[in-house]
Amino acid sequence: MLNVQNLHKSYQVGKTAYEVLKGVSLEVQKGEFVAVMGPSGSGKTTLLNCVSCYIPIDSGSITLAGTELARLDEDALADVRNRQLGFVFQDFLLLDGLTVRENILLPAIIGGTVNSQTEQRENQLCDVFGISHIREKYPAEISGGEKQRTAVARALINHPLLILADEPTGNLDSKSSRAVIRSFEQARESLEATIFMVTHDSFAASFCDRVVILQDGLVWRTLEKGVYDRAAFQNRLLDAIRDMNRE
Repeated sequence: MLNVQNLHKSYQVGKTAYEVLKGVSLEVQKGEFVAVMGPSGSGKTTLLNCVSCYIPIDSGSITLAGTELARLDEDALADVRNRQLGFVFQDFLLLDGLTVRENILLPAIIGGTVNSQTEQRENQLCDVFGISHIREKYPAEISGGEKQRTAVARALINHPLLILADEPTGNLDSKSSRAVIRSFEQARESLEATIFMVTHDSFAASFCDRVVILQDGLVWRTLEKGVYDRAAFQNRLLDAIRDMNRE
């Protein structure tokens, strides 16, 4: 599904180039829920921005379902972002003047693809994520957890190949965070979604199939959940982070 190979990215500040990604390679298979963790400055957000093609890469390759994204022109990239990628942000980014229903439909509205099937998809997503009762409410009238579940539904409206989630639980309390992570699990189980999530939260990451830990722009370690239950996997993640800090 997603294949990142030997990815390099630097930022130029004055006459100095700062290398943020130093040869990152990873894969996300169809139907997987994968997280990226690491300390501030490790390159997590830069990696996500490169995968979403919001910033150009210096070298390497990013392939989504066999398409090399770096070779696409701006129009083709815009189409990929709207149809093949779904986005979930820390700050929700819902439009205050639109209802929950209208926010969910927004990518389809932008793409000019709203029809009876899209309306049925929106109904299905609201049912799956337990937000049917707030469909006609506005963002100011719903909770943070409901806002983020709305954002997850919006990310799925166009049947994307991949959901990119940037710290989706960062602004939520523990109860709302659990509800959002459950929405990702439901998206994978009921809708066959593939999810690539950047997070600082070991609790959120412990629900994933696999966690890639970055340090100083490189993949430091990859942990598979495998046979571990959620709590045991979270402990493994915390142990790995402590090991990294000691090193």
